[in-house]
Amino acid sequence: MKRSEVNRILAEADAFIRSFGYRLPPFAYWTPAEMKARRGEISGIVEARLGWDITDYGRGDFGGLGLFLFTLRNGNAADLTRGKGMLYAEKAMISRRDQLSPMHRHNIKAEDIINRGGGTLALKLYASAPDGSIDKEAPVVVPTDGVMCRFEPGGILRLSPGESVTLMPGVWHAFWAEDADVFIGEVSTVNDDVTDNVFAEPVSRFSKIEEDEEPTHLLVSDYERWLG
Repeated sequence: MKRSEVNRILAEADAFIRSFGYRLPPFAYWTPAEMKARRGEISGIVEARLGWDITDYGRGDFGGLGLFLFTLRNGNAADLTRGKGMLYAEKAMISRRDQLSPMHRHNIKAEDIINRGGGTLALKLYASAPDGSIDKEAPVVVPTDGVMCRFEPGGILRLSPGESVTLMPGVWHAFWAEDADVFIGEVSTVNDDVTDNVFAEPVSRFSKIEEDEEPTHLLVSDYERWLG
């Protein structure tokens, strides 16, 4: 992706989120220079990978295959083994109309996916086979706002604004917006986008950025290179 495209998507996403009366935290609007100047006091942001995240999954077609995310809070994976501490994470996401987030599952993370507003959010669901692959014969059962729902393999769950689904580790899912763009909330156990995403087909979770202009704000995938 070109940095100019990333900058445009950031501005559009912020306006879309604000249209629902939702506000991102102050650090969302810091410039790269401000983040560098405050590097000594923002280890909690950098190490937890809080902030802007845009991906086209390495395919170069953000409108067709992509996702906008902003990680608002995130605990430490080591706390999960201890059984105490900050064991949770939260994201704000935007799925654009007919924009696919490809089929994947998580080894550790359980997550609530919430339609916070906009169009209909559609999720295609599969259970995992014993070896972790997609089980195309077994049904999948998921809680939707506390109500257990059963789907045949590859069944599609549609969430209207205000509705949510809980996806436990191992549940394969792909999702997209129908009718209109969707503002999505994600509440989960500790999030690790580097190691805990298992995709059905080879994709890149983080996009390679072509620097055709200066960044408005840094992405979480920029932190190591820009901030150390």
